[in-house]
Amino acid sequence: MNGTGHIVTSFDTDLTEVRKTIIEMGGLAESQLEAAIRALVERDSELAQQTIEGDAAVDALEHKLDNLAVKMLALRNPVADDLRLVISALKIASLLERVADYAANLAKRVIALNKAPIVRPVSTIPRMGEMVRHMIHDALTAYSKQDVDLAYDVWRRDKEVDELYNSMFRELLTYMMEDPRSITSCTHLIFMAKNIERIGDHMTNIAEILIYQVKGHGPEEKRPKGDETSTTMITSDELGVGQGADSK
Repeated sequence: MNGTGHIVTSFDTDLTEVRKTIIEMGGLAESQLEAAIRALVERDSELAQQTIEGDAAVDALEHKLDNLAVKMLALRNPVADDLRLVISALKIASLLERVADYAANLAKRVIALNKAPIVRPVSTIPRMGEMVRHMIHDALTAYSKQDVDLAYDVWRRDKEVDELYNSMFRELLTYMMEDPRSITSCTHLIFMAKNIERIGDHMTNIAEILIYQVKGHGPEEKRPKGDETSTTMITSDELGVGQGADSK
């Protein structure tokens, strides 16, 4: 029996390979998000196209992990903690693949935006992107080190991303109503902000999976959420409508 308690040494080798693949996937997904945001800021359509094409590498790693997990389940018949490790890895890989998809979607919208005039509220997107990129990095660190405290920290940070998304959503709606010529560009920005917000949600999911994997149960407190865009209304007062009449 080896140091981890497994009689079959190859099972530990497979688990190590699973962890390495998860970390590699996460690193690529983080880089994809960073590249998409940089392409937006620099209005670099070539970088955006490279980001779109880079999604295939993450897909390939997910396929590799799926095959490895199936082999482990079929040949090793893991139970208890070992089974949790394999199932958690499958769930995390699926979430990271979606993160890369969102990064590719961001890049596609960058290419569309670069064909239109610069929109004023675009500066908020990089702020959101940087917040979420740090969440990805810390979620991967928590996974690598099995650090529950760091996982909880990532889990709680999602509310900050939601709050920034709410603020930007209202700003963009107001901007579109003030200047209808900006509607197409602002719509792209709203979808981009939503993609970033969803990446934050996925990091929160990964944090919950890790907490369950280590402790055997999920977070005991209520999940923090702050996305209010489904009920957002812009009033005439916020737009300044009627102010001219009142001043007469």
